[in-house]
Amino acid sequence: MSLWEHLKELKNRLIKSAIGVVIGGIGGWILYDPLLKALAEPVNRISSETGGLAAINFGTIASPFDFKLQMSLLIGAVISSPIWIYQLWAFITPGLTSKERRYTLGYMAAAIPLFLAGIWVGWLVVPQVVHALTQFTPEGSSSVIDARTYIEFVTRMVLMLGLAFLVPVVLVGINMAGIVSGRTILKAWRITVFLVFVLAAIAAPGADAISMFMLAGPLLALFFAAIGICIMNDKRRERRQARQVEETEATADIATPGSELKKL
Repeated sequence: MSLWEHLKELKNRLIKSAIGVVIGGIGGWILYDPLLKALAEPVNRISSETGGLAAINFGTIASPFDFKLQMSLLIGAVISSPIWIYQLWAFITPGLTSKERRYTLGYMAAAIPLFLAGIWVGWLVVPQVVHALTQFTPEGSSSVIDARTYIEFVTRMVLMLGLAFLVPVVLVGINMAGIVSGRTILKAWRITVFLVFVLAAIAAPGADAISMFMLAGPLLALFFAAIGICIMNDKRRERRQARQVEETEATADIATPGSELKKL
């Protein structure tokens, strides 16, 4: 495909993904009220525990509508994740061989549950983070949180963990495409471990280290499992290339006149 055809294909994939998010956003609009109640619960809990004022604040007349629209699109992105994840892989697969394309279904089967698992973990972690951070409010003071700031914070936390769970699948995908080898990914394991523990420390800022290790453990297990798959795929690719070279040389020897006499 030419560059223009690639850009056209990318535009079509983005349009389909956007349509999926909008359709999912309709469901998010319906689910907005119970989800907002769940998100506001850790803030309201501070009021009941400390006796002070802690609430989510809508600073302008249009803020409630903006907040509901943003929340609906966020929920829509989660609901429509099978659609836009498929569009991502559908854009990548034309550059793969016919055999590697068959792995696309396996990528989808792994990517979607992992992304949703990351979202679920983020949903469990956000109330703990909000509760931990608002504990620093001085006695006699109030925590009046701007709704837009709050939704941006929740969005970053939830999507960051969802994408973190998706990274191993992306690594396997680019390895299948021959862009990077498993050994190259393995060389960066120290940096990866450090970043995973930093992420876990931010997402689980409790006084004990157990919650941090419980969050970091699955992320590291997924990362090293992806490296193992990449290395096995590299070895399989090397064996296939070696067989192709041997077959090519054998064919060339047969096709060359007098080759058998030269060997004798």
